[in-house]
This record gives sequence, structure tokens and C-alpha cells, in this order.
Amino acid sequence: MTEQRTEAEDATAVAPADAGTLREWLGQMLIIRRFESESVRLSYANKIPGGIHSSEGQEAVAVGSIRALGAADVVAGTHRSHHHALAKGMPPRTVMAELYGKATGCTGGRGGSMHLVDLSRNFLGSNGIVGAGLGVAMGTALAMKLQQRPAVAVGYVGDGGANTGRTWEFINLAALWKLPFIAICENNLYAVETHISRSLAGDSIAGRAAGFGLPAVAVDGQDIVAVHAAASAARDRALNGEGPTFIEARTYRYEGHNVGDVQNYRDASEVASWRQTHDPIQALRQRLAERGDLDEAGYAALRQQADETVADAIDFAERSPWPDTGTVQRAWPAAEPAGASR
Repeated sequence: MTEQRTEAEDATAVAPADAGTLREWLGQMLIIRRFESESVRLSYANKIPGGIHSSEGQEAVAVGSIRALGAADVVAGTHRSHHHALAKGMPPRTVMAELYGKATGCTGGRGGSMHLVDLSRNFLGSNGIVGAGLGVAMGTALAMKLQQRPAVAVGYVGDGGANTGRTWEFINLAALWKLPFIAICENNLYAVETHISRSLAGDSIAGRAAGFGLPAVAVDGQDIVAVHAAASAARDRALNGEGPTFIEARTYRYEGHNVGDVQNYRDASEVASWRQTHDPIQALRQRLAERGDLDEAGYAALRQQADETVADAIDFAERSPWPDTGTVQRAWPAAEPAGASR
């Protein structure tokens, strides 16, 4: 029988992390939260061209899963991937500079928000094709298996990707070939503006994935410890040659699908409720406080560090030069003068 565990079982799969580790996770989530809120502000101020897709509210999914990985493990993201990039170790400076379109960005200012990449940190990049991150990761997992490399590949997809054919083609091949692959679905309830209840048949995305014969687990994506436990177990399975795992992390995005989204498809009270009762940062903060491992001063220090880190990234982006247009490669021949003969 195909495995489909509950959130409670996933949360107890591994022992809780020590206080120092949890504080580091909290600090990273605070950096991502500040980075995203400032990116939205800067986008509205026309500092960031082309708009962005904010991951504010989904920090625990990225940090919890990526902190379960090793340095040699690779990650491929979605169009909403600032949190993946930062959690994988990309410097806020180079990510912000890329959003600005500056030469010091991770792709020289030519990729922008949806095309972040850092091969030196095994972040294979984000892209705007729904479900494509799973394909990039699945192909890499195949190479890892053929080369007998002791590493795993992680691909992220949104709940909207659960209704695209390519997603399940990748899952099918990964399961068939027992690849060292982890698929993580960030189910934030909305595919652009369509609620999942209006687009998904069946009981859950994890339930759908289970039909392909691989372990499929559903976790509370706002609980970083639960996410980390599920990802750790999946990585252990992959490294032991037991094949892929599908993780549905149930989360929520506080901002619209993209900057400028009027959000007339959901009530403001729904967003407020998630912020007040299901916020991943506050959940971890409370966990640490109840254990006596974080007081108000300690939390304030983490907040200040996050604010300073992001302020430095913005300053770096502001001061950075624009790309040299002379280095642009022409993709097609220059137009010939009128009347020119061949």
C-alpha cells in the first residue's frame, strides 16, 4: 500500500532541533520576511522592474526543507523563489541586485526575479514555467543516480502545478526509476486567483501523488519543525536508494499572486486570520519562548539583524552599476539597409 502519513506523524519523525539551530532558522525566516516586504515596497516605487511574486508567509517551507539538505544537494524553484534562493545560501546582496537589474546580480541583472540562480551553491534556479522546477530537479536526480553521486535533488511546485500534466510526468518517472528526488508542493491555496477547492478533484494533492506509488506526505507548512522532519526523512530515503518522496506543505501567501494583484478573490479577513493564527515566524518564536530559549531581547536582536541585512542589500543594489549594454549578444542579424543586395 502507498504511504500517505498525517501531519502529526510527520512532526514527530525526528527529534526537535536544539535551541541554537531553531534560533538560526528563525533568523533566516526573518531575513526572508523583511526581504520580501521591502521588495514589494521597492517594486511599487519602480526600483524593481517587472514586478515580483512575494513568498511572504511561506518562509517555513523553504527554510525547513532546505535546512534538511546537504551542501551537495541541489534545489530548483518556481516563479516564486526568493525564499528558496535565500534559504539555499544566496547572499541577499546579489539577489536584491538581480531584482534591480544591476550588473552585480546573480545573473548580471539579466534574469530578474523569476530567474535567480547560483550554481556554486547548487541552486539550479527559478523560472516562470509552471511545474518546470520539478523537471529540472528530476533530470538532475537521474544524473546523480547514473553517476552514483551521494546527493539528492529537490524541486518545488505550487498547488497550481498540481493541475499541469508535466508535473505528474516528472513524478511518474522519478517513482519508476527510484530517483534520489524530493518533490515539494507549496500549497498556498490559490493558483493565481483560483482557490484550490475550485480546481482540485480528490481529497488532496498528496493523495493524488500517492497514486504514483511513492510516499506522499502532507505537512503543516507553517510549522518549520514539521517541514524539516518530512524533508529529512525524504532525504534519508533517497540516499538509501529507496526513491523519491512527495511532500505537500500546506502554507499561505500574504501578498497577492504578484505585485499589483487587487486580490478581489479573497477577503482581507482571511489574510488577517492566517497572519494572526498561522504565521510561521510567530509559531517558531512562541515555541522557543515556551522552552525558555528566546526572550524579547533575543527576538528583537534577530529582527534588527534581519533589518540591517536587508538594508545593506538594498544599499548594495542602489550603488551597483547597470549592466554594460556592449556585452549583449545580438540574437539575430542586423536589418539590412533598404535596397541592399545579397
